[in-house]
Formats: sequence, C-alpha cells, structure tokens
Amino acid sequence: MSITTSSKRYAQAVFQIARERNSLDEWKADLRKIADLVQNAGFASVIENPRLSFDLKAKLTKEILGKISPLALNFAYLLITKNKFKDAGQIAQEFDSLLNEYHGVKHAEVVTAIPMGTRDKAELSQRLAHIIGSKIEAEFRVDRAILGGFIARVNGSLIDGSIRNKLAMLRTSMTGGSK
Repeated sequence: MSITTSSKRYAQAVFQIARERNSLDEWKADLRKIADLVQNAGFASVIENPRLSFDLKAKLTKEILGKISPLALNFAYLLITKNKFKDAGQIAQEFDSLLNEYHGVKHAEVVTAIPMGTRDKAELSQRLAHIIGSKIEAEFRVDRAILGGFIARVNGSLIDGSIRNKLAMLRTSMTGGSK
C-alpha cells in the first residue's frame, strides 16, 4: 500500500515535534498504539460513525489508548477530527522511515528461496550493511522461484545474488548474449 501525501505530511510534522522535544522513541511507541487501534474493526467503526459526538469518540480513544503522552493523544484527536484516523498506520510507518533515515538506518527487503533462522538473518543483514555501508533494517520473505541465494532491495538499489539470476547470466554468456 502506498503512503498518501497527507500521511507523509502528518508524519513529518510529528517527527519534527518529536525531534524538537527529544522524544523520538516515545512518539514511535505512541504512534504504534494509535495505529494498532485502526486494526480494531469495532473501534474503527465507532470512530468513523458521523452520528457519534467527538466527545464520545475522544473519551473512548483516551480510555483504550491508556498511558500515552498528552501530545500524542491530541494528535489522535486531530486525526479523528480530520477524518484521518484510518491513516494512522501509514503515518506510523512513515514516521518509522523518517526515524530510520535520521539514525542512518536503511530499509532492506530481502527475498530468499527458503525460510531463514534468526542467526542467518542477522548474518545476512550484517553482510548487506557492509556492502551498503550503512546500518540495515531487513524485512525477509520467501520466494521459491529464485531457486537459491537472495535478492535484496535497499533504498532503490537491487542486489541480486539469486541462483535464478546467476543461471540467466551464465546462459547469456554461453549463448553470446542471445536468448
């Protein structure tokens, strides 16, 4: 799902506030709590119901969120008021991206042919970090079609170490470039 322009703007505004107040980690946790509420279908239907008063929605939101910073709670109220509460997940995701960028961490999507254990994932993440020259936060998924090896996408760059790719390159070199 692509992130909407308004979600990016909200995330950038919240990030700026969090940075100014030196509360980046607190905001990350609070935004995750708010985003998790969107997954609750019952809560979402209450928030999106135009017949219910803002006061009732605010009271319910405060009750369910529990311990959360006052600014984050006000942000949740703003999203309710602007009919943007459904975008809380996108806002939290974009905030996480901004936070990673701020800390010099790049996101990597890694595809492997078989599921990997925790130790193997950590080792591959370290190798990618060494190749890229930056810290890596990797998200792993499995696609048996690559036959073996891995494919990694890091901030628009592609590293294709798959067996499928190596076989294709071998075929190309053996046939002189024609298929």
